[in-house]
Amino acid sequence: MVLSSLDYIIIVAFFIISLVIGLVVSKQAGKNSASFFLSSRNMPWWLLGVSMVATTFAADTPGLVTELVRKNGVAGNWVWWAMLLTGMLTVFFYAKLWRRSGITTDLEFYELRYSGKAAGFLRGFRAVYLGVFFNIITMAGVILAGSKIAHILLGISQTETVIYSSIIVVFYSSLGGLKGVLITDFVQFIIAMVGSVWATIYIVNLPEIGGLTHLLTHENVIHKLNMLPDFNDRNAVITLLIIPFAVQWWSTWYPGAEPGGGGYIAQRMLAAKDEKNATWATLFFNFAHYALRPWPWILVGLASLVVFPTLSSINAAFPDLAVGMQGEDVAYAAMMTYLPAGLIGLVLTSLIAAFMSTISTQLNWGSSYIVNDIYARFIKQEASEKEKVFAGRLATVALMIFAGIFSFYLTSAKDVFDLLLQIGAGTGLLFILRWFWSRINPYSEIAAMAISFVIAIVFFINNKTGNALFEIAGYWQLIIGVIITTIGWIVVTLLTQPSDKETLDKFNTIIFNKESKFHNIGYKVAAFLFGTIGTYSFLFATGYFIYGKNTLAIVLSALSLLSMVILMRIWKKIN
Repeated sequence: MVLSSLDYIIIVAFFIISLVIGLVVSKQAGKNSASFFLSSRNMPWWLLGVSMVATTFAADTPGLVTELVRKNGVAGNWVWWAMLLTGMLTVFFYAKLWRRSGITTDLEFYELRYSGKAAGFLRGFRAVYLGVFFNIITMAGVILAGSKIAHILLGISQTETVIYSSIIVVFYSSLGGLKGVLITDFVQFIIAMVGSVWATIYIVNLPEIGGLTHLLTHENVIHKLNMLPDFNDRNAVITLLIIPFAVQWWSTWYPGAEPGGGGYIAQRMLAAKDEKNATWATLFFNFAHYALRPWPWILVGLASLVVFPTLSSINAAFPDLAVGMQGEDVAYAAMMTYLPAGLIGLVLTSLIAAFMSTISTQLNWGSSYIVNDIYARFIKQEASEKEKVFAGRLATVALMIFAGIFSFYLTSAKDVFDLLLQIGAGTGLLFILRWFWSRINPYSEIAAMAISFVIAIVFFINNKTGNALFEIAGYWQLIIGVIITTIGWIVVTLLTQPSDKETLDKFNTIIFNKESKFHNIGYKVAAFLFGTIGTYSFLFATGYFIYGKNTLAIVLSALSLLSMVILMRIWKKIN
């Protein structure tokens, strides 16, 4: 498609704003590593919360939601909606604990919680495992999605997309550090939401669609509208409800939905002004991520079934799309080609913003591991603050290069989603319990990582091989990974010695002070339940208003409001 002058003006203006923010905050960010990676620990909850949401609004997210809707209907989103339970657990049980720890990265936790050389090894190993390998896989998936969008909307190749995006994102994220990322995230989130909603309204009212009523009654769409899977379809119920709620949310580690918190979510909690701001930021993130944002993407996914009812129809419309880039997730970008001048510029800017916010966060988070938990911990412990900042900027460049290269080996956002879930299968319970069960030690975590990684690689290779050695359904692969990994790390825990008493006493003093580990546990459980009910009720109420089922929507809205009121009263008890 051909962009107008107005489209180019909007896109260029956004790039200029992002670069200016990076330049303005670069001097303050470069003072020391705490400024570069944690914004001097004085960030307010609303800025941190928006940044969390913006980071999870990646270029691959609309494509992933579109793919889920096209394949399994609206109910297909339960594979990630179920992770709300993980997020709410972090809000009410762990956000305060992370901020109270006073560490720079969540990997410092290992030498705060565990003792001996094994703790140091675990910290360094996790820095490479998460900050490098896991991080590169995540960014590669985002880059792949961005490349598909760029190819369809701009007609540029994946190689060109990787080169252009690398230069721009690396420049401002390496200059401004976390503060630059947070401020640009705020701007990018506003642009992304405006673009997403406006584009959805325009697309639903296309002549090909005929408005919301026609969309919801179209023969290709009407059977895709249920928010719960068909209970007569055993496979759908198992994969979309039973596995996510019975197994997935507490047992798997996934970026942005780590049981007990971690990664860039922990980084933002650690950057908060205080424990209260850390908790509010995480609560806002979970509400916005699960309740406010999904419906525009869902509606575009449904609309795509009218215009492009099959995968072959998408491929026919875009014959130049490489075979390795074809997939149901491309439907979102394909629908954007119907937007007029000006609006397409805004939507392109919103998708670029989503792409940049995620990549910049991953780069800053990953480089914080490389610098704080590898370079300054094991390579040069006497490194000056300027050397740490310089190393962080070099790490940013290196991570971007490797992620760009790896993106050529992936095919869809769903592939990345499934791979990351499988790699983290069985580790979640450990991350939940390690704050409270003193028996857990470094060998527990090493065993969990090693076992889950080996199982994931075996399944991944088998699934990608033309002549698979065995045929196992995806949900059974996840269950097998969870069972073997969980049994493995628990056995290792019971066979090895816990950390020494001095380390455990120091940890408990810092994290729990003189309180019991289970202080106010009843109120926290209640807050967890009402926070979850309130968020789900708001999500479904929005959907039923869209469907025109106003009575049910009003009832759910009232339930959401009541849950929030009760939650606020419980919050006062907790504090």
